[in-house]
Amino acid sequence: MSYDVIIIGTGPGGYVCAVKAAQLGLKVAVVEKRATFGGTCLNIGCIPSKALLHASEMFHQAGHGMDALGVEVTEAKLNLPKMMAHKDATVKSNVDGVAFLFKKNKIDSFIGTGKVVSAGKVAVTNDKGETQEIEAKNIVIATGSDVAGIPGVSVDIDEKVIISSTGGIALDKVPANMIVVGGGVIGLELGSVWSRLGAKVTVVEYLDTILGGMDGEVSKQFQRMLAKQGVDFHLGAKVTGVEKTRTGAKVTFEPAKGGDKTVLDADVVLIATGRKPYTANLGLEEAGVALDNRGRVEINGHYKTNVAGIYAIGDVVKGPMLAHKAEDEGVALAEILAGQAGHVNYEVIPSVVYTQPEVASVGKTEEELKAAGIAYKVGKFPFMANGRARAMLATEGFVKILADKETDRVLGGHIVGFGAGEMIHEIAVLMEFGGSSEDLGRTCHAHPTMSEAVKEAALATFFKPIHM
Repeated sequence: MSYDVIIIGTGPGGYVCAVKAAQLGLKVAVVEKRATFGGTCLNIGCIPSKALLHASEMFHQAGHGMDALGVEVTEAKLNLPKMMAHKDATVKSNVDGVAFLFKKNKIDSFIGTGKVVSAGKVAVTNDKGETQEIEAKNIVIATGSDVAGIPGVSVDIDEKVIISSTGGIALDKVPANMIVVGGGVIGLELGSVWSRLGAKVTVVEYLDTILGGMDGEVSKQFQRMLAKQGVDFHLGAKVTGVEKTRTGAKVTFEPAKGGDKTVLDADVVLIATGRKPYTANLGLEEAGVALDNRGRVEINGHYKTNVAGIYAIGDVVKGPMLAHKAEDEGVALAEILAGQAGHVNYEVIPSVVYTQPEVASVGKTEEELKAAGIAYKVGKFPFMANGRARAMLATEGFVKILADKETDRVLGGHIVGFGAGEMIHEIAVLMEFGGSSEDLGRTCHAHPTMSEAVKEAALATFFKPIHM
């Protein structure tokens, strides 16, 4: 059978590309190696981790944060199997939803491992070893990413004692001590889950700051907040070994700039040092598809590889490894394949850390603006001065807006606080329309809301805030 487009991988990039292409009248097939659709994100990543983040937050709040509101809870009791069942039910609901969308849009699905035979031809091998070939005018590589290890260190991940994010959402008991190798988004989110459930969490990070490319002021303040919650940090630390012991595991590290080694023991070690593009065994090299020095598929501005009729989107190509970035690329590519003008604005891709409080960012950081030599101005407003935040006992954090010094055009926004992941989008919409901090500051916001802090930060950027 021949199709207009075959998409290998049904994660956020692949399934959204498939649905959009079908909506635009193309005949579409998808190839998925898992028994369920949705890729890493829906099955073992974004969705299950958010279910556990919310559930663990509710557990922690019941035991620690409600007395001041006049709600007296005698004892919060953890039922971990039931919490995991909630996570699993959430996953099932989402992957079933993707299957429904495929059926609704008449998208054919092939379960098995996909391999590019040549331009226009894909081989699909099922779990019985049976292979069939399907043909299409266009092939899209949307295979996502896989867990990356620790550079230069051999680690035996068994998903029980030494775990990746996959094991991090499926532990059958709360460890007394957990070491998280990597102070990025995944490590801090899953570390937060188990910390709230009772584990003593220690983060070991190679860089001198957590959250990598986030705004420096934001990462410093956020680290202090996590430290207050009981999370310990070893920054500027190079891990040289992770080994199992009779009682758990041990992590050996030394100062990244040189010095004596330190050895820490833990019941569980979570390896959260990032992800790498999943391009192995796809037949890309045999088909002549070029990869860059980081193993990503090389594409032009229209997601086209060097081989005619083969395209790539999402984590396998350059750019941030974010589900929503992949989704937008999927939409843009579907439009291009249908003869339209698909486009993604990579300057306005929000990023969210779903801890408590949340951290959200869009656009440039101060460090990036300084490095580029762009003159800018800063406006900040703390949630401590926000009426709704006080009423909710959610006064930690602040909003920070960066705007061009001459034109006042907003170049970046950064929020640390309760609900930051929802509030960041008004800054993103403003930036899509090339708006200024004055535009945002003069937009009427409902009172009392946390979002008023965004307005006040905008007021502070172009003139002065009212409530400070």
